[in-house]
Amino acid sequence: MLIERLKLNDFRNYESLLLRPDSGLNVIVGENAQGKTNAVEAIFLCAFGRSHRTAKDAELIRAGFAGGYVGMDIQAKSGSRTIEIKLKSGERKQIFIDKLMAKRTGELMGALNAVMFSPEDLELVKGAPAERRRFMDMELSQLRPAYYYTLQRYNAALRQRNALLKPDAKADMNAVRQQLYIWDEQLSKTGAEIMRMRAEFVQRLGLIASRLHRQISGEREALLVRYAPDVDIERMGGGDAEAALSEALYNGALDDIRRGYTGAGPHRDELELNLNGTNVRVFGSQGQQRTAALSLKLSELELIKGETGESPVLLLDDVLSELDEPRQRALLEAMSDCQTFLTCTTLEGLKRAGLKGINAWRCAAGTLTRE
Repeated sequence: MLIERLKLNDFRNYESLLLRPDSGLNVIVGENAQGKTNAVEAIFLCAFGRSHRTAKDAELIRAGFAGGYVGMDIQAKSGSRTIEIKLKSGERKQIFIDKLMAKRTGELMGALNAVMFSPEDLELVKGAPAERRRFMDMELSQLRPAYYYTLQRYNAALRQRNALLKPDAKADMNAVRQQLYIWDEQLSKTGAEIMRMRAEFVQRLGLIASRLHRQISGEREALLVRYAPDVDIERMGGGDAEAALSEALYNGALDDIRRGYTGAGPHRDELELNLNGTNVRVFGSQGQQRTAALSLKLSELELIKGETGESPVLLLDDVLSELDEPRQRALLEAMSDCQTFLTCTTLEGLKRAGLKGINAWRCAAGTLTRE
């Protein structure tokens, strides 16, 4: 999968940009706060329909302007495609795929497969469980657009159920419990499907990540990636995820009413990462945590390629400076068969690594010029 053209108008600090990237390594080099990350953010936006840095679309529009634009031409195995995103202050963004306006963001999933790795991705290992759930959700949404819609339905039902659980001194507890059952049925059905797809995804991803981690660590470390659902399917449902979720929601209803939120379900799932038999999040060194994060991100590349038959676009935002030489080498090797956009403050590290065919642009004050 290749991006052949990227066009920006009034996006972040870019007044105008027309970039025709190379099929290999594209480096955006410059000082901090010049717009390097903004360029890769635009690509991420076209892949996922949202920014990786903010939930507010208005922040994507150049300061003082009413709207912004991101557009790109893509060459995929299925043929040529276009993606356009139009931003307007105070309005919902509009997404166009092959010149047709998408009715839902989910239509964008899989149109541009991309994997992003930034220093913030270290939180994937050492951060809260929500970071690892987000990791699963984003990659599954690319590979299985149906997952994206199922997750939307689950989250909508969860919001409705939690709204019923808000503390109200006048509420009749039995009446509230009866109303909860309406949402419990939806949560059980959609939640079971989410759990099934997450389990399959983690099983495939884990095999790849384990192999890559052994290679990066010089065979010294064994990484085990395991999906840990919040609800024990075997104990509560006899292997039936929907039955287990239904039982967990029913049994926890009174506690949920007292707490004011839903305490069981896929929104509390975990992705466990164990290194040589211990939890790398709790007991791993910073170096081990970074290697585990790198192994997970690189396994995304291989999994997407295996599933789709083509390499995704790789986005590397100022990440090389955070890795030591062995981890840098593993990452650079992964670039060999995919289009890559890499941001950095200097080209010296890439030159020392012996990389050839570097296509570099100098970023300064929202403009890119060829090096």
